[in-house]
Amino acid sequence: MKLCFAGLGVMGAPMAGHLVKAGHTVTGFNRTHQKAVDWAKANGMHAEMALGTALIGAEALILCVGRDEDVRETVLTALANLKPGASIIDHTTTSAKLARELHAVCAEKHIRFYDAPVSGGQAGAVNGQLAIMVGGDEEGYADVVALTAPYTKSITRLGDAGAGQTAKMANQIAIAGVVQGVAEALHFSKCSGLDPELVFNAISGGAAGSWQMTNRWPTMSDGQYEFGFAVDWMRKDLGIALEEARHNGAHLAVAALVDQFYSEVQAMGGNRWDTSSLHARLEARRKGPNSRKT
Repeated sequence: MKLCFAGLGVMGAPMAGHLVKAGHTVTGFNRTHQKAVDWAKANGMHAEMALGTALIGAEALILCVGRDEDVRETVLTALANLKPGASIIDHTTTSAKLARELHAVCAEKHIRFYDAPVSGGQAGAVNGQLAIMVGGDEEGYADVVALTAPYTKSITRLGDAGAGQTAKMANQIAIAGVVQGVAEALHFSKCSGLDPELVFNAISGGAAGSWQMTNRWPTMSDGQYEFGFAVDWMRKDLGIALEEARHNGAHLAVAALVDQFYSEVQAMGGNRWDTSSLHARLEARRKGPNSRKT
């Protein structure tokens, strides 16, 4: 297929690269044009400075940008350039309200819109092992599955427009609680004078084990927080989830508390640290003669 991929950051660039390897012709677009140029050079494709130009002849637009306003601007521009029958697949994490709004606007133009946020982080994008949560019409969903297959480990349609974004909120709520739990367990181990590596070996294979523990306990223990998804983005996602909870009646006590903790990490200058930097906040609060700062 002839595709346009908008948003060639740490997630979008490898995802678009997988599409090229699968045989698609992909035109790249990024607001910082140099990123698109670099991606195009690395993948033997073409980049355009204007989104409208990048969409010429495209059968589908795939985007992975930043915030609700970025998605709205991109999609509304696309509607003026895509032909009826085309598809828009949005991998950005946004509000469910926006997804429903854009689905309706696209339907008026006979263009299919799917909210399809992803989970798996930068490593998942690079390795083609992302989990995708989809909201949108059942008709045409098979095409979404086929098109995203080059970078997908699992894909699930949750329901109509907005359902994918709502599922992604659940994903981020779960991650926030688990990361805080792992950070506290490591912090507690250090305060108790235990060897963090021995504690990890003792508990990671049991009921306490998780992806976050396996992949982030060692890096947190070493005070390393440069592994992908940034605190700024996590706070954006948790903010979306907390706003949705105010409407659907869900009680998110842990998510709200962890969001507050992330605000403290930001105050420490950790805006671009990864989400495991909750441990840095705990370590910064340690006091006393037995403190073992990392």
